[in-house]
This record gives sequence, structure tokens and C-alpha cells, in this order.
Amino acid sequence: MKAEMQDSDDMRQEYDFSGGVRGKYAARFAEGSNVVVLDPDVASVFQDSASVNDVLRTLAEIAQKQAKKATG
Repeated sequence: MKAEMQDSDDMRQEYDFSGGVRGKYAARFAEGSNVVVLDPDVASVFQDSASVNDVLRTLAEIAQKQAKKATG
């Protein structure tokens, strides 16, 4: 049975995607996710995503303060 399925490019008869819409939920998914892959050496420093977010928020705050000092 598995060999038959692997050799065939045809969709099974019970699968009907004729009413389907390609990418229907793609925009909604993209709004709520932003995946960043950390290098292993960087990832080993952090326990979880919350700690990464905390450090990035702190770094962003420092960068904003420095930018304000430089411009004004």
C-alpha cells in the first residue's frame, strides 16, 4: 500500500481541495510570528525566549537613549 502511494503523483479521491484558497491564513500567521534563529553560542547564554526578549528590550532602550544623546 505504501509503495503504491509513493509511486503515484495523483491525489486520493477522498481528498477534495477544489474549494480551498491558497494562503488563506498566511497573512494572519505572519502578523503574529517573527522567528529568529540564534546561533548556538548565543542561544546557550539564554534560558528561554523570555530572557532573550528582556535583554533585547533593554538593549533597544539603551540604543534609543544613545541616539537621543547623539542628536540632541
